[in-house]
Amino acid sequence: MSAQGYSQNTFIGSNRELFVDDFLIDQLEGASMEMHAPIDEGVAFNLDNPWEGKFSLYSTIIKDDSIYRAYYRGLPDVIEGNDRELTCYAESKDGINWYKPNLGIHEVNGSKDNNVILVDKELTHNFSPFLDTNPNAKANEKYKALAGKKVTGLYSLSSEDGIHWVKTKNEPVINEGNLDSQNVSFWSPGENKYLVYFRTMDSGFRSVSRASSVDFETWDQGVEMKYGEAPLEHLYTQQTSPYFRAPQIYLAIGGRFMPDKQVVTDEQAAQMGIDPNYYKACSDAFLMSSRGGAVYNRYFMESFIRPGIGLSNWVSRTNYPALNVVQTSDSEMSIYVNQDYAQPTAHLRRYSMRLDGFSSLSAGYDGGNMLSKPFVFEGGALELNYSTSAAGEIFIELLDENGNKIPGFSKEECQPIIGNELARTVYWNKNTDVSKLSGKTVRMKIYLKDANIYSFRFH
Repeated sequence: MSAQGYSQNTFIGSNRELFVDDFLIDQLEGASMEMHAPIDEGVAFNLDNPWEGKFSLYSTIIKDDSIYRAYYRGLPDVIEGNDRELTCYAESKDGINWYKPNLGIHEVNGSKDNNVILVDKELTHNFSPFLDTNPNAKANEKYKALAGKKVTGLYSLSSEDGIHWVKTKNEPVINEGNLDSQNVSFWSPGENKYLVYFRTMDSGFRSVSRASSVDFETWDQGVEMKYGEAPLEHLYTQQTSPYFRAPQIYLAIGGRFMPDKQVVTDEQAAQMGIDPNYYKACSDAFLMSSRGGAVYNRYFMESFIRPGIGLSNWVSRTNYPALNVVQTSDSEMSIYVNQDYAQPTAHLRRYSMRLDGFSSLSAGYDGGNMLSKPFVFEGGALELNYSTSAAGEIFIELLDENGNKIPGFSKEECQPIIGNELARTVYWNKNTDVSKLSGKTVRMKIYLKDANIYSFRFH
């Protein structure tokens, strides 16, 4: 598959590189790119407060040091767009066990005993915050957000604690686009500016455009994102954000909408208490990536998270992932998915993955290999995140830019790599030092048998 328009800049420095695209792949022989399904870990928390309910959606998860914060729209059993839309908040110390604090900020249903952080109807349809990593960000604007919809435009907000929010301007900062789903933003250290990915339309399909800003208030004109040779599909949400272990790669784990695929019958919907307007379509989760610019790479067209067993998973607008993947143990990361939308059992569900384990370079028992494109690295050792079977193994070979073996770094001199580790240093002739090749153009050839490589980096 082609690189679908990515820049051919081959300087990778000491970045961690994932096998979510073919950015560095030149040739595959007996090997392939394999996407890995996250593991269902059950309900993270139910959306069962009277002010939350069936239509709660557009969730964001932020890990700030030892605190995990969840933001989501609360909307009970009423039509979307009603003035009862609220922004709710939940918190966790481990990303697994969640609670909803009584914040006492806004009165709802005659009481301030609730977890509501926003009640402004201009802001609560699809409030989407982020932790600002801009080194020049003001201390009282540690958190930023965009919120609004097509009829209002998107407003910019800020917060010092992630709970109490204020508008930074009284007028919207973005007015173009459809804006009726989650419009996500973040600070990009690689591009040195703020980015927003927002809902637009492309040839009748729900799609994505991108704009940028240096101050989060003045934004350039948005440009439509392209998908290379991938067919257009309805991308209801896209959830684009830098992967926390490789921020040069923006991962998009969003909701794919199939508007004309009805699975649940009218009779079944009535029995399940599903809102009549929300069962004549279905949705699942997809995975794509970008390395900046107006291009997504959709290397994998298959579903990243398939709908689960049971008709409750086959309802319109269920299975929409929350924004952001967060680390939840030394070896695990988690993604959260809104499920049972428009149903009394609406909830946020947690799925787990191995660190970097979205996809991998893979080969079966018969073995295979991958030849990289020429690239330049910085560092003194090569580290792999990998797994093999007991019968499997991996060898790494470093070549010059013309594909010739470099003495001291051939396959024959590489110590066999066997096991299952998140960080394993590669040895050649009992030596790990590759510093003499740092800054030079090289290729890498990876030989695998019954093995997977999830990521690598020079460090």
